[in-house]
Amino acid sequence: MCAALYEPINVYKPLADDVGIVDGPFEYFTVAGIRMPMPFTTRMTVVRLRNGTLFLHSPTAYDEALAAELRRMGTIRHLISPNQWHYAHIGEWQRAFSDATTWASPGVRRRAQARRIDVRFTRELEEAPPPEWQNEIDQALVPGGILGSFAGGGGILR
Repeated sequence: MCAALYEPINVYKPLADDVGIVDGPFEYFTVAGIRMPMPFTTRMTVVRLRNGTLFLHSPTAYDEALAAELRRMGTIRHLISPNQWHYAHIGEWQRAFSDATTWASPGVRRRAQARRIDVRFTRELEEAPPPEWQNEIDQALVPGGILGSFAGGGGILR
C-alpha cells in the first residue's frame, strides 16, 4: 500500500462545495484476538448541510485537531454508521459531541453489542432519508446480510 497516495491523514479534503473526505489511519482486522497482517484504509465523508450542521459518514478514528477543524466548518450533528463494518469509531465522536445524533444502519446495534463496542445509537436509518437531510442527500438501504450497507455519503447529492 502506498501511504503517499493516502496522506495527509486526519485532514479535511474538499471535493465540492460542502462535501469532502477525511482519510484516517490504517487499521487492521482482528480475528479471535489475532491481528491480521494486512492493513486497510479508512475514509470518512463530511457533508455540510444547508443549516450549517455536519453529517459525518463512516467516522474515522477520533482526532482532536481534526475535530477542531470540523468545528470551524459547522456543528457536528449526525454520525452515520454506513454498514456493519464502518461504525467502530462513532462512539469516540459521540463522546466528544454529545449533542450529535448517532445513526445505526440495519444490524449495527446487534453487531456493536456483540463486539462490545462502546457506542449508543440514538436513531435507526430507514429506506427513506430522515427530515434532517431528505432535501439534500438521497440514500438507499442495501440489503445483503453481513455486507448490507447504507449508501448515504456516497448517495446522490441534490
